[in-house]
Amino acid sequence: MGNRTVLILAGFVGALALAAGSALGHGNQAGKTEATIGNAKVTITYGRPTLKGRDLSKLIQPGQMWRIGADMPTSIESDADLDFGGTRVPKGKHVLLAQLTAPGQWSLIVSNQPVNRYQGAAKLAEVPMQVEEQPNSVEEMTINLTSDGGSGTIEIVWGTSKLSASFKPAS
Repeated sequence: MGNRTVLILAGFVGALALAAGSALGHGNQAGKTEATIGNAKVTITYGRPTLKGRDLSKLIQPGQMWRIGADMPTSIESDADLDFGGTRVPKGKHVLLAQLTAPGQWSLIVSNQPVNRYQGAAKLAEVPMQVEEQPNSVEEMTINLTSDGGSGTIEIVWGTSKLSASFKPAS
């Protein structure tokens, strides 16, 4: 095989790799937030979509599930069991989903499956979320994880909406 053929093949393989990479992601930033909640080290990883002029109220209809984020399932990982509204979630890595249960009413769902394979049996826990409207719009979705007196709060901020849910280490 000549040098020219090798260069052409290398260029073709490089172009395929670039095309595959662009097909997998949409240029969204990766996000990560960590906190120690009681005795549990908790980490949430997610893709950070941007609004790009879209109206959030038209993206999801009541009854629909939202994968929270972009490009990859949003995950929560803990080195200890957690308690979401009285339901024990075993330590390890799980998927976070949200469901618009009615206009202005959301639930946070901890699942063992991403939204595209979600069925009721995949739900490990579900808790209602507090919904607040913010005066300023946030272009890039952000998830915050905070610790307060032995309990934790997951806060999702995007557009003018802030959704939050609390949990604690399981006892």
